[in-house]
Amino acid sequence: MKRLNRLRRIPAVEKVLQALGDPDLPRPAVVVVVRRELAALRAQKNIPDFDGVLRQVRSSLQSLRSARIQPLINGAGIILHTNLGRSPLVPAVVRTLQSVAANYNNLEFDLTGGDRGGRASYLEHNLALLCGAEAATVVNNCAAALVLILRHFTSGERKEVIISRGELVQIGGGFRIPEILEASGATLREIGTTNKTSLGDYAKAIGRQTAMILKVHRSNFFMGGFVESPSAEEIAALAKKKRLPFVEDLGSGAVVETEKSAGIEHEPTPEEVLSRGVDLVCFSGDKLLGGPQAGIIAGKPRLVAALKKEPFFRALRCDKLILCALQATVDLYLSGPATDSIPVLAMLGTSTAALQGRAKKIVIALEALPMKTAIGQGESQVGGGTLPRAVVPSITLDLQPLNMPLNDFVARLRAGTPPVIGYVASGRFKLDLRTIFPRQDEELFRAIHTAFADR
Repeated sequence: MKRLNRLRRIPAVEKVLQALGDPDLPRPAVVVVVRRELAALRAQKNIPDFDGVLRQVRSSLQSLRSARIQPLINGAGIILHTNLGRSPLVPAVVRTLQSVAANYNNLEFDLTGGDRGGRASYLEHNLALLCGAEAATVVNNCAAALVLILRHFTSGERKEVIISRGELVQIGGGFRIPEILEASGATLREIGTTNKTSLGDYAKAIGRQTAMILKVHRSNFFMGGFVESPSAEEIAALAKKKRLPFVEDLGSGAVVETEKSAGIEHEPTPEEVLSRGVDLVCFSGDKLLGGPQAGIIAGKPRLVAALKKEPFFRALRCDKLILCALQATVDLYLSGPATDSIPVLAMLGTSTAALQGRAKKIVIALEALPMKTAIGQGESQVGGGTLPRAVVPSITLDLQPLNMPLNDFVARLRAGTPPVIGYVASGRFKLDLRTIFPRQDEELFRAIHTAFADR
């Protein structure tokens, strides 16, 4: 009887739905959440009153709502933040994308002859130009590009892929190069030691089962001290002599001289790597290139053509929106200097004086709030598994609310529209202005004001 009386306190689904009003979510999704929360109450010893039930449901709905992909303000100081979508697209690219997405398009239609056309032929032509290659193609990310290459070259009797132990890296999301090799059906042949690999190690490892030589650029870590590795030219000469394909995974995909942006270290470009004798190179489209997520492959025409004939290639191909965004990004590079138009490169090149000027204006605008506001010194990072030693001096807004706990303040900003992301250090909430667009300064001001609105 007691259990029956307890269960009677659980409100009806419809009553809860009416009390919620309009939660700004599709009704079927709301109904599922309500039913799930009410079902969970059956296992509780103490069932809250109706207002308590509503609070639980609203909390669950807020968790669901916040999971929608939405724009936010990145004050974390990490330019290629993988959790925040990596590279923002150029506004001109977004406009082109919007135009193509809202209409039919010539994705696989030849406007000249009126017949079926080649998919991404224009993009592939210009990608090859940008990479200084004879041919290029694109799949949905760099890991897919590497898997495609490995599957193709190890599809026959030869299965071994030679790679230095010092290049067995782990990339984002816990994916490891050895696991990618195994997933593709290849057999890993490790050579050398973690810190030293010689040309002799490569030569000694080549045998009847060797399918290819793979080099992985250490884009997300570095080694110093007692280290040694042969040059790409030396490995290329050996691979050519043994008639083996030589492939390099560049990962980060810089196509401009990174050392000219904020004085950071040099990152090898596809053009210079191919000029050293590498047969194929692959890299990401949404890192230093500043485009959408994609895996770009460039190199010798016969090898690129063979990859495109692989049945697995169709499973990895990009849709019209990715191809359109990448096409527009590549065209910007080919049309002239892209350091000012590509957001990633523009952020890297922004002076601390410019950031300081913005910070002063924002601090003045926030004076009326119950909060200590100061301008601090920061260090931005490139992120995205790229340029691990590159630290770019930056300017931060240091915020310390006076009438609420710091954690509550941070949570309020994170739950706002748009959400504001930063980091806590020395008892203050810090926002790195290098990764906040100037056009977002007013939005940031309003978001901070809103965080205090209910106090």
